[in-house]
Amino acid sequence: MSDSTLLVSISESAQSHFARLLENQAEGTQIRIFVVNPGTPNAECGVSYCPPDAVEDKDLKYSYQGFDAVVDPDSAPYLEEAEIDFVADQMGSQLTLKAPNAKMRKVSEGASLIERVEYVLVSEVNPQLANHGGKVDIMEITDDGVAILQFGGGCNGCSMVDVTLKEGIEKQLLEKFAGELTGVRDVTEHKSGDHSYY
Repeated sequence: MSDSTLLVSISESAQSHFARLLENQAEGTQIRIFVVNPGTPNAECGVSYCPPDAVEDKDLKYSYQGFDAVVDPDSAPYLEEAEIDFVADQMGSQLTLKAPNAKMRKVSEGASLIERVEYVLVSEVNPQLANHGGKVDIMEITDDGVAILQFGGGCNGCSMVDVTLKEGIEKQLLEKFAGELTGVRDVTEHKSGDHSYY
């Protein structure tokens, strides 16, 4: 049962898991959903018990099946489109939390092109690069629509950076921003060559 006004989507299996856990807690205990270090690359989404005396006036409250979830106002914008699921398999069962906007707030459709590109890098591209210890930042967008990116972490000096850039990131960004972006370049490639500033 999902309510469109709910901030966090909690699957039915996760809702019944929380309801079972709360049966063993003090009367009136709820679930708190929060983001630690919201809006940073180290953002982490978490869930904890929230006894009645820990609920604050400014907390936002959402009703689910058999329990309420509270969210502090600072975490709320970073929990947009978050999902909690409870999955059971041969290895046991686990709660999974996905919060695509935890590291950066969702930007509006009317945001500038550079803000929208940065959002895609932070929410979609960097989580993939993080597996290899790398990350990418947008430095600028040139007048002719080329996004200038800077690679850092494990990407710096990696021989695969050109392949990652051209086949992965450029393709993804050009599809998403068709008609707005014309290409993608690495900042090092941008600095050397005849297309630099005059």
